[in-house]
Amino acid sequence: MDSKAWTLIKLINCRPDVHNHWPGVAGSREPPLKSESTASTLSTKSLLTITYTPGLKYGPNGTIFISSGIPDLDKILGGGFPLGSLVMVMEDAEAPHHMLLLRNFMSQGLVHKQPLLYASPSKDPKGFLGTLPTPGASKDDKSRDHDPENENGLRIAWQYKKYFGENQHHFDSNRDVKHEYCHDFDLRKPLEKHFISGQHIDCVSILDSPNLAALRDRCATFLAQFPRNDSSISSAGRISIQSFCAPQCKYSNMEWDMLSFIRSLRSVIRSSNAVAVVTFPPSLLSPSFSRRWQHMADTLLSVRAIPDEDKEMAKLLTGYQDMVGLLNVHKVAHINTQVPVILDATTFSIKLQKRRFLVLESLNQAPIDSSSGTSYGTSASCSGSSKSGTLDF
Repeated sequence: MDSKAWTLIKLINCRPDVHNHWPGVAGSREPPLKSESTASTLSTKSLLTITYTPGLKYGPNGTIFISSGIPDLDKILGGGFPLGSLVMVMEDAEAPHHMLLLRNFMSQGLVHKQPLLYASPSKDPKGFLGTLPTPGASKDDKSRDHDPENENGLRIAWQYKKYFGENQHHFDSNRDVKHEYCHDFDLRKPLEKHFISGQHIDCVSILDSPNLAALRDRCATFLAQFPRNDSSISSAGRISIQSFCAPQCKYSNMEWDMLSFIRSLRSVIRSSNAVAVVTFPPSLLSPSFSRRWQHMADTLLSVRAIPDEDKEMAKLLTGYQDMVGLLNVHKVAHINTQVPVILDATTFSIKLQKRRFLVLESLNQAPIDSSSGTSYGTSASCSGSSKSGTLDF
């Protein structure tokens, strides 16, 4: 049950004037007017519709999130990717770690039956769908199975059932339905076919495109399905563009055209209930254009691989042998607010739990060496001398 729905029930139960509306009773009031009853019924219906929309999370200041497909990343970003935001991921030229983020993002949308537009510089973009991971067993499901509050359910007094009206049946039927916001995806198992078949999936190859006009039209047509309005949201769209400035694309040397496309994509997606994730290798761009691209992003991430045998790094960090890469959070979207999001840490290690599930953890310094009595981190010298083990100012 969403916190908003709980707040509504508590407010109704705590209002003494709602209980005492019987005629002839001291302290009672007259029955509510028809317009008041209708307004409360409509507000309750809209609240229940919002509460049980799978794949959406409602945050502060009217912000609505969709999941990134990685539970730890959702926690780091404060709930996920806000609707109407542009997410950009800077790739590592030596390792395809950005594909881990892209696969989980796409799989999460397909599991929630959210339409998807996928653009790739490969000849057969549909073949990439066969590499998407499948959702594994969730820890939240196990905890909810043993939750006594969920077993008892929510009980509403008969005096207030009229405020719910015909939506009471919908409320009761959805009371025990489990809508998982974010799943733990098993990277070893492919996504089941029933998640892909029958879905609204549009795959675009940008390999042989001489310019970006066709991709711009496809994105505009796709986003037209999710206009931003004040009514309830039934679904949200997802756009995934892989390696946008790949050298095999014919438009890869048109830096101004690519920047114009990103600017137009951001403006269109801002007025729609969708999120776009664009990955690009910054090493293929000039430094000035790379900074412009980063400035256009609402949420900016970067991934990079770590060497397998880096003894110095292994001494500094705990659990280095389990790391497969590093994730840096450069910018977090703050839509509908001017207060920036301040993170406790900006660099996280990418690990594979049980070689199946993607996990993000904060970097921790290795413990003090018991043999020497000094920490590995104090071996450096500010004066540039490597002979002294203390900090020399």
